[in-house]
Amino acid sequence: MLPKIIIHNSISLDGSLTNFIPNMELHYQIAGEYKPDVHLIGSNTITAGIELYENGVPPEETTDFEKPKRDKNLPFWVVIDTKGSLKGLLHTCRRFEFCRDVIVLISEKTPEGYKKHLEERNYSYHIVGQNHIDLKQTLALLRDIYQVSTILTDTGRILGNLLLNQGFVDEISLLVHPVLVGKNAYPMFSDIHENITLKLLKNELLSKGYVWLVYKVEMKQ
Repeated sequence: MLPKIIIHNSISLDGSLTNFIPNMELHYQIAGEYKPDVHLIGSNTITAGIELYENGVPPEETTDFEKPKRDKNLPFWVVIDTKGSLKGLLHTCRRFEFCRDVIVLISEKTPEGYKKHLEERNYSYHIVGQNHIDLKQTLALLRDIYQVSTILTDTGRILGNLLLNQGFVDEISLLVHPVLVGKNAYPMFSDIHENITLKLLKNELLSKGYVWLVYKVEMKQ
């Protein structure tokens, strides 16, 4: 059996992932309740997060070349980066105190220079696909090598929609913000190919007008 996958996202009332200010404290408080073994993240989400929340990228230090020694109950951050776009940026993830360590997923077409970059910094990486990441192979690898049973992804639309379209998602967790984005909305589910039947598991009204919705995926593609 492949690991359980939960999509967890903060969205506006009209379903946008961007162009509003998300409550990240509440977002990660809810994410932590799932106690995932892994956070599965796309490289675009990392770069977007750095642009939004970092005052520039700090230079690497000697400790950034070493695997952190943290609580083994913390989740790994598994980052998909086939093009090597996070070269020189991954240490910002490794420094995050609630990240056990970063594992990078690449393809056979990933530049050799990026592999060397990862090896020099003691990042675990795995080749799981020819041009793009093979998601089924990825899930089996995480299960077999890292004993992963629960994966949470709070990445952007692309990865979430791919996981849904390929039938790998078990639950969808949505932190709905009391805001409308309107014409500038970036709709979360706009790339879903067919209807997916859901069952409501949770409908919780939180403070300041936030609503937490959780759905079970009843019929996968």
